[in-house]
Amino acid sequence: MSKKFHGLSQAEADKRLKEDGLNEVPEPEYNFFKEFLSKLWNLSAWILEAALILECILGKWIQSLFVLLMLLFAAFNGASKKKQSRRVLNSISHKLTPKVAVERDGKWIKIDSKQLVKGDLVSLQRGDVLAADVKLVDGKIACDESSITGESKPVKKEIDSTAYAGTTVVEGDGLAVITATGKDSRSGKTINLINNSAAPGHLQQLLTKIIYYLCLLDGVLTLIIIIASFFKGGNFNTLINMLPFLAMMFIASIPVAMPSTFALSNSFEATRLSKEGVLTADLTGIQDAANLNLLLLDKTGTITENKTAVASWSDLSNLPDKDVLALIGAATDKRNPGIIDTAITGFLTQNSIPVIDATKFTPFTSDTGYSMAEIDGHNVKLGSFKQLSLIDTNANNEIAGINFRAGRSVAVLIDDRLAGVFILQDKVRDDSKAALAELKKRGVRPIMLTGDNQRTAAAVAKQVELAGEVISIHDFNENTDIDSLAGIADVLPEDKLKMVKFFQEKGYIVGMTGDGVNDSPALKQAEVGIAVSNAADVAKRSSKMVLLDDGLSSIVKILDAGHRVYQRMTTWSLTKLARTAELTMLLTFGYLFFNYIPMALNAMVIYTIMNNMVTMMIGTDRTHITYKPENWNMAKLAKIAFSLAAGWTLIGFAFVWYLNTNSWRHGSISTMVYIYLVLSAMLIVLITRTRKFFWQDYPSKLVGIVQIADVILTFILALCGLAMMQISWQNLLITVVVALIAAILIDLVYQPIMKNR
Repeated sequence: MSKKFHGLSQAEADKRLKEDGLNEVPEPEYNFFKEFLSKLWNLSAWILEAALILECILGKWIQSLFVLLMLLFAAFNGASKKKQSRRVLNSISHKLTPKVAVERDGKWIKIDSKQLVKGDLVSLQRGDVLAADVKLVDGKIACDESSITGESKPVKKEIDSTAYAGTTVVEGDGLAVITATGKDSRSGKTINLINNSAAPGHLQQLLTKIIYYLCLLDGVLTLIIIIASFFKGGNFNTLINMLPFLAMMFIASIPVAMPSTFALSNSFEATRLSKEGVLTADLTGIQDAANLNLLLLDKTGTITENKTAVASWSDLSNLPDKDVLALIGAATDKRNPGIIDTAITGFLTQNSIPVIDATKFTPFTSDTGYSMAEIDGHNVKLGSFKQLSLIDTNANNEIAGINFRAGRSVAVLIDDRLAGVFILQDKVRDDSKAALAELKKRGVRPIMLTGDNQRTAAAVAKQVELAGEVISIHDFNENTDIDSLAGIADVLPEDKLKMVKFFQEKGYIVGMTGDGVNDSPALKQAEVGIAVSNAADVAKRSSKMVLLDDGLSSIVKILDAGHRVYQRMTTWSLTKLARTAELTMLLTFGYLFFNYIPMALNAMVIYTIMNNMVTMMIGTDRTHITYKPENWNMAKLAKIAFSLAAGWTLIGFAFVWYLNTNSWRHGSISTMVYIYLVLSAMLIVLITRTRKFFWQDYPSKLVGIVQIADVILTFILALCGLAMMQISWQNLLITVVVALIAAILIDLVYQPIMKNR
């Protein structure tokens, strides 16, 4: 085929690239103002907007200003973090640009798809994602055009048919000439393997339940206050006067910082992983990695090196050895060589056998199980012995002296008669044994999947110390003891999706590594789909994580990133639940026992803003790596948070009782309660972020700076009497001492619970 059609010279390609530009369409500019406005139209914003209207109606202009500032801050902050996340994902997506086999100066090379120009001759095969519009000039293919038409049924393409950028070759192979690139292509955009949508993962879905818990608590306490006000002789006017405080209790419950914290933590880890050889295609992959407890691993290219070599060759034909090998060389894929093609070509080169081009060549597909070439009047088939033995029914009688258990077998038919058998072996990677041990140490059960026979797979499992039994897929069933399973042999590509679904139904959070076209459904189905470095384009597009480096070590980095995100979100959840519950309970009990709400409305608004500033920074906090899969138990988390809140509320109420019974003025008490609540919020962050006592560990620089700034601002407002009653240095020191004593007492009880969480 390659003799009939030729591509451009490099010089001509460079000239056209300069004239037409790169094969890409710049993404629309991020519209900050549009994104900002969108943040003003959601449930959290509606609650703030309703509170703002209520404050204005009641003539509370200062409080209205604070609520307005909070609303604008939430919108500005959300839009800013969305821009930051998009910038991170866009920078990563450029590294996922597909490589394309193209002929330049008479030689087949692989180039970045952005470098394609009109007139380039490209090679297409199953699994390729088209990077530009093309006209087929040789061969037959079928394309999945659902990305542009919405129809999933493959569309067949004959010679002179046009195939479009963004579609996937699902069948056949051929040569094609580029007809349109970049903005001129039908899809109008460069193939981008990154999934910017980032649908909510397990963690984010569960965290939204926090709003339910907080609103339920606020609803109950608000009802208590309303009923109590009437029992205390109040009337409708009393209720109207209390509305601003009740509104602020709900405002304090709104997780304004939650989207920002998520975006900051995920983009922070995605950037970190990209520097460590892992590209993030879907941010939920990082979140779910913390819960991962079972990993299905491809043997070839993952546990073993992606460099298969010929261990032995058995000539079973009547032709001279060199003539047979020369014919076999014609049946290897020159345009898109695979692992087996490379191994056999290397063996021929080592034995000084010239590699010649076929008159007609058909690449390997999983449907046929072999590649085929026509050369010098001979038909040569290269592929699976199992498939080829169906053609030559006498083949099984010719292989008595061949040890098929020594490695992977590749058979050769010449004119539909068995001509020989290669035995290929994969070398186990140097890092595989240590990486698998580390995965097991972290509570992740690795199970090897391979198309090799059971004995070959068992030998590899033994080398990397995968404890347990290696069984054939034919012996796998519902009663198989998963805990004693090390690997599954004789696995066909279509079996992988069934395996992922099977383990998910058993309650496992499943990770999956893959590289081939047929791995794509399993990669998409798995909670953490991981495409290895040499994966096909469609496999990368279906996965959530893409490895740039060979081997297993990078998977440990994904687990670490997941645990860091999980720990930060745990801190955020505990902090949000605890401090909101403390605020609402302390003010409610203060009203019930002392007939007034012991905190100024202005101070309540400032307190809410300050807390959101700190909790947002938790997304950058230092964390510890745990060595077991996380289990997000919302009920348990809420129990711990409300226990924390109960401790702070009890000590806070005792403090307020002491101040009231010792003739402190209500205004001074209100300011001191504000200081106590701010300090408790800062200390709750320090307590929940570590499994040590809070004075034995320190937060990240950003968290620490914002906390210090909040505390200093709080002291200034209190001492200067800004937006609240002014207090003395003595009252300030009393409040600080009470808060520190409370933190120490609570942490002495909390840490034993935290260590067992």
